[in-house]
Amino acid sequence: MTAATPSSNLGRRVFGVASLAIGLITLAWHEYNDWHPPRYIVYAAAAALIFGGAAIQFRRTAKAGALALGAVYLIFALLCVPQIVAKPQIYNSWGNFFEQFSLVTGAAMVYARLSSAWSRETLNRIGRILLGMCVASFTLEQAIYLHATATLVPKWLPPSQMFWAVTTTVLFALAAVALLTNRMALLAAPQLTMMLVLFGLLVWVPLLLSDPHSHTNWSEIAETFAIAGTAWILADLLAE
Repeated sequence: MTAATPSSNLGRRVFGVASLAIGLITLAWHEYNDWHPPRYIVYAAAAALIFGGAAIQFRRTAKAGALALGAVYLIFALLCVPQIVAKPQIYNSWGNFFEQFSLVTGAAMVYARLSSAWSRETLNRIGRILLGMCVASFTLEQAIYLHATATLVPKWLPPSQMFWAVTTTVLFALAAVALLTNRMALLAAPQLTMMLVLFGLLVWVPLLLSDPHSHTNWSEIAETFAIAGTAWILADLLAE
């Protein structure tokens, strides 16, 4: 069996650019997603993210780039586990794990798609299930912290902040069900991608412009587009 060429590389490219940005942000602030690991870990993670984000743009080096990104995101996902074990009733730790795991999923899909070991059907099924689990977590996180989510919605966006917080939570839930059950997954994946991109443009870009010195604003916008890239990668695979 020979590896097939994906019909679209846009998801992979968005994922790579966002990952490269995460690496630069990690290097500039010496922290990752509000974690403050030792400097040598910061430098190693930043270097891997920058290398992976650049390498994944080119087919010849995409597998190596995906492997580097997947390894870094997996490590940071596993760092969430002690917090989950210590306080399992606090969902924020679970949410952090699944946010990082969604990025692991994106890197894994790129690596597997360029490998000869995976059939398209198997890869699509695994990608749907893994990302569907993460999207289910996004749903729960927004539902649990609904009022905090509403405060992030721009006040100028009609009809109200709470309306959009509830609406996006419902849309996340529908996307999760579609991906996990393979019912209208081909429609759900690009719609999920579009919603995540709009989160970045309408929520995090204005916040970044209002406070460009905030590490949180920079890391959140980069992570949002990286997750959007993951959804886009799956959408590209399902559309082949």
